[in-house]
Amino acid sequence: MTDRILVIGGQGRIGSQVVQDLWGHVDAEIVATGRHKTKQPENPRSQFLALDLDDREGLHHAIKNSNLVIHCAGPFHHRDGRVLKACIEQGVNYLDVSDHRSFYNKVIAYHEEAAAAGVTAILNTGVFPGISNSMVRQGIEQLDEAEKIHLSYLVAGSGGAGLTVMRTTFLGLQNSFDAWIDGQWQKILPYSDRETVEFPPPFGKAGVYWFDIAETHTLAESFPVQSVITKFGSIPDFYNHLTWMTARLFPHSWLQDPKKIEFLSRVSLQMTSFTDRFSGIGIAIRAEILGKKDGQRTRHCSTMVHENTAAATGFGTGSVAELILAGKLHKPGVWAIEKALPTELFIQAMDSRGIKIHQQKLPT
Repeated sequence: MTDRILVIGGQGRIGSQVVQDLWGHVDAEIVATGRHKTKQPENPRSQFLALDLDDREGLHHAIKNSNLVIHCAGPFHHRDGRVLKACIEQGVNYLDVSDHRSFYNKVIAYHEEAAAAGVTAILNTGVFPGISNSMVRQGIEQLDEAEKIHLSYLVAGSGGAGLTVMRTTFLGLQNSFDAWIDGQWQKILPYSDRETVEFPPPFGKAGVYWFDIAETHTLAESFPVQSVITKFGSIPDFYNHLTWMTARLFPHSWLQDPKKIEFLSRVSLQMTSFTDRFSGIGIAIRAEILGKKDGQRTRHCSTMVHENTAAATGFGTGSVAELILAGKLHKPGVWAIEKALPTELFIQAMDSRGIKIHQQKLPT
């Protein structure tokens, strides 16, 4: 019997990249959902299903006929756990590309139910979070003791993503957030404390800022470290300054108003659509772990670059789907990706997609 994968939000910029990765790595029927059909499937193993997540009956029916569900319908700031709940009720494995702690905190409550049902549910499986989290796990495993995680991300232009990712960015500027620093949770202002970080070529030195993303929270839970720093930046650099101005100078009411968030998101998408032709749409990730090895203080650094951020997201999620369908990854319960995916399988999956994780030790 052919496996059937249901990709919720599979017509969006991120969802379509997940579908494209699945075409090349799994032998399965792929059903991409959306509220309306926007394009014809490009592969004979794919089909479209009109689905609104508010249609509970339609959602349950679609999940019932699937072997794996991949939730790509963001932004996840305001999503609830209905898709995961339906998967647990019907014994169907689940992945998502969620990227915010509010969603994680809602669905982690289903951990025991998923475990009892034998359902493997893995969250945050894209690129950041996703590949970045697994890079952190890989680095920590190189040390005897880890003390501090410093994750930095750099995205060129739009990153190849669409309106949903733009909305996610502006939603992330709404409120201060908790970060794990020196063994305690401390309030941090979004897009604060600019820092210059050296990324691999072709990016080089670039500015990054504090940003509220899921791994700020999950990595502090997953590993016994004293600090977790997560910073994000854009190129061209003037986008950083515009984002900083939005976070600091705009009236707070603007960032709480859905209509103004939508306006800012659409304007940003138009701007990046123009500058993408000059900046590209690539991504760089730098994961630095400070700790000890053989009694000596050590800094372990791993880096990854790719020319297309959205495509890299598809690699992250598609590779986990491939492992689940092949029976290589079975871990009932609800997990952040760094708790579920062994490093050996992570490296194999990245190698199969041409993604190289470069590692080095730096002076302390």
